[in-house]
Amino acid sequence: MSAFNSDIAIARAAKKKPIKEIAARLGMSEEDIVPYGHDKAKVSAPFLKSLESRPDGKLILVTAVNPTPAGEGKTTTTVGLGDGLNRIGKNALICIREASLGPCFGGKGGAAGGGYAQIVPMEEMNLHFTGDFHAITTAHNLLSAMIDNHIYWGNDLQIDSRRVTWRRVLDMNDRALRQITASLGGVANGFPRETGFDITVASEVMAILCLSNDLKDLEKRLGDIIVAYRRDKTPITARDLKADGAMAVLLKDAIQPNLVQTLENNPAFVHGGPFANIAHGCNSVVATKAALKLADYVVTEAGFGADLGAEKFFDIKCRKAGLKPAAAVIVATVRAMKMNGGVAKADLGAENVEAVKAGCANLGRHVENVKGFGVPVVVAINHFSADTEAEIQAVKDYVATLGTEAIVCRHWAEGSAGIEGLAHKVVELADGGTADFKPIYPDEMGLFEKIETVVKKIYRGSEVTADQSVLDQLSAWEEAGYGHLPVCMAKTQYSFSTDPTKRGAPTDFSVHVREVRLSAGAGFVVAICGQIMTMPGLPSQPAAESIYLNDQGEIEGLF
Repeated sequence: MSAFNSDIAIARAAKKKPIKEIAARLGMSEEDIVPYGHDKAKVSAPFLKSLESRPDGKLILVTAVNPTPAGEGKTTTTVGLGDGLNRIGKNALICIREASLGPCFGGKGGAAGGGYAQIVPMEEMNLHFTGDFHAITTAHNLLSAMIDNHIYWGNDLQIDSRRVTWRRVLDMNDRALRQITASLGGVANGFPRETGFDITVASEVMAILCLSNDLKDLEKRLGDIIVAYRRDKTPITARDLKADGAMAVLLKDAIQPNLVQTLENNPAFVHGGPFANIAHGCNSVVATKAALKLADYVVTEAGFGADLGAEKFFDIKCRKAGLKPAAAVIVATVRAMKMNGGVAKADLGAENVEAVKAGCANLGRHVENVKGFGVPVVVAINHFSADTEAEIQAVKDYVATLGTEAIVCRHWAEGSAGIEGLAHKVVELADGGTADFKPIYPDEMGLFEKIETVVKKIYRGSEVTADQSVLDQLSAWEEAGYGHLPVCMAKTQYSFSTDPTKRGAPTDFSVHVREVRLSAGAGFVVAICGQIMTMPGLPSQPAAESIYLNDQGEIEGLF
């Protein structure tokens, strides 16, 4: 089969093994999994519990430069590296996030990898999969319904309807729902109030599922969700509304990791899916911890560029879960370096070594940032057929000046055979014992100071601004006992700054925090910066226009 076949055509031609055989490779019996058809399954809670006494393997993070329209291939590299490690004789397992329907039908596409480095079944993974996102959406909206129902039936908790902070969610890009008025239509429909929708992957329930250690922890965190305030500004929680038990019931299966396989029949956990620009952008703690008990090397990813995904992986997920990454891979492409160097997308096919060199500043900053967390780094140059030797060498030479190595990877076209060099280097770094991981700020630092630390150390901004109301809100949360929480920065993924047009490595810019949200159940404070939206919109030509069923009843156009 030609390497120029579409991802979906390659995935459809895959020779998948029954999921029970993939499970058996990890030491699971048929009783340890809950099959969803022949090619996917959930891992049972009793089996997960049985792993606790086992030693942990090495955790490898795959992150990337800031995304460009040219494409970087971070998930593709994550999958390829997992296959490559298994190819060189290592016991490796892949952990990635599930795909949201919003980007699948919008502009970004799916999240199963690409070319000959994919996880299958690709169609199911990018659509309804095992129903986890539906369960999260339903649990979230049950809580929404119970808030309005409580107000309708007398409001014993004295909820101030002007101070209901819990919105509704939908796993679709729908800008028309960002701000709405609910409960119109008269007395029978309740008390009208202003509210809105976020996309499911921005839900605190999604973050909670991905950061919980088990079902008991999940239910406790669900109960801690702050949904509204009284007139005296004291908080109302999901536990106060007696919603936490029913929400946990809806999520009891969703918290179990999903087991699938790569095109080369290597095991992969695909579980959870918070966005990286408006949430913390990592797969579930349950899946990652289970993988570390089952494999010697676990390859996981964090969403978008390292300024968002990797920072949150380190400062939120690793901090909360007690994880210590052994090595990191930063994915870059010659095409992305050209775009960061000022080349338009239409001109990427022509050789331009000087633009590559200019754009490498973006890569360099990500390398410095990840090293700043005490994690050793290697750069993966995800190869495209139009890349020239001179352009590739320019990236290698630049990375060498940082005391790091850049390795060309051809996994998209060649599968695991094209990424052996990176696999060997990752093993060398992970086994080298040089990792000394630590987050970039301590728990006891003030919330605004934590925001400033991320902006100045990671983004290289010169200042953080915020309205007095935002500063007062942060101070109030500190007084209420939430000052120890990490911060989750919500900003554009396309730039270190909050201006998506500022490519490369901008400095001396200001970051304005326009809103803050307390995710008391998930355990972080969200700082919303710039024009970032927690409910994305569809592009002018959404991918949905090109997705259809062919004459054989097969899906076409999904990517």
